[in-house]
Amino acid sequence: MHIAIGADHGGFALKEQIAQLLKGDGHELLDLGASAFDPKDDYPDFAQQVAQAVASARAERGIVLCGSGVGACVVANKIPGVRAAICHDGYSAHQGVEHDELNVLCLGARIIGPELAFELVRVFINARFSGAERHLRRLQKLQAIEQQYRRTIG
Repeated sequence: MHIAIGADHGGFALKEQIAQLLKGDGHELLDLGASAFDPKDDYPDFAQQVAQAVASARAERGIVLCGSGVGACVVANKIPGVRAAICHDGYSAHQGVEHDELNVLCLGARIIGPELAFELVRVFINARFSGAERHLRRLQKLQAIEQQYRRTIG
């Protein structure tokens, strides 16, 4: 799978570990930074790049990290076509994909450790959208809301 990944200084070390895990699992990685630890960098820069890669289909899924996961999640959800969520438990990581077609996983590197992060990443990557009628209906409603605001703002 093609996976985009990015993190600010708060998530940099964990991003590097996750990148190695994904490469070891045979995934193609689009690492959008940070490429070095910089305590002055900002999560919006990396979260936006990952979200744009997913929205433009340069990547099938995305993973963004910051200290809490909150800021990165807020930014990623600003990009049309992106459905991002903070998942710090396995159920949310797979259920978000299966029911809501989640395509960007947000992690708080100051909240969880590497082992849990690895488990969540694998659960997220291996999950598939169910395609169930009720999930499609809800996804269509979400997309209609997104379209409404695209027209209003654009």
